[in-house]
Amino acid sequence: MFSLPGTPPVTITPAAAARIAQLMAGKNAYGLRIGLKKGGCAGMEYTMEMAETATPNDEVVELDGARVLIAPMAQMYLFGTQIDYETGLLEQGFRFRNPNVTDSCGCGESVAFAPLEGSRAQS
Repeated sequence: MFSLPGTPPVTITPAAAARIAQLMAGKNAYGLRIGLKKGGCAGMEYTMEMAETATPNDEVVELDGARVLIAPMAQMYLFGTQIDYETGLLEQGFRFRNPNVTDSCGCGESVAFAPLEGSRAQS
C-alpha cells in the first residue's frame, strides 16, 4: 500500500464507521471493499461492495467495528482519502474526500486523476 508507517491509507469518520458496521452486521459481511473502475464522464468511478473475506492484497482499515478493504488496483488512488457518511434532507450516502482527484463530473459520481508518471497519453 502507498502509505506512511503508522498512518492509515484512508480515514473513516465516525458517521461512516457507524454505517459500515451497520451494513456489515446486516449482511453478515467481513467488511466493505472499495475500489475504482473505468466509467462515468470524468473517467473513473468508485465501487463499493460487501465482502465475505479479504484477499491477500487488500489493504484493511478498521475503526469502531467497521472494516474497509481497499482493492489492490485502487490503493495508489485512494491514499489520503477521507470516507464519510452524510445524511441530508434529499439524499444520504458515502462521500469520498480524495486529495488525489483532479476533476469530477457535475453529479459527483465520476472522478479523474492526474496521469501516473511513466504512463503515455493516448491519442
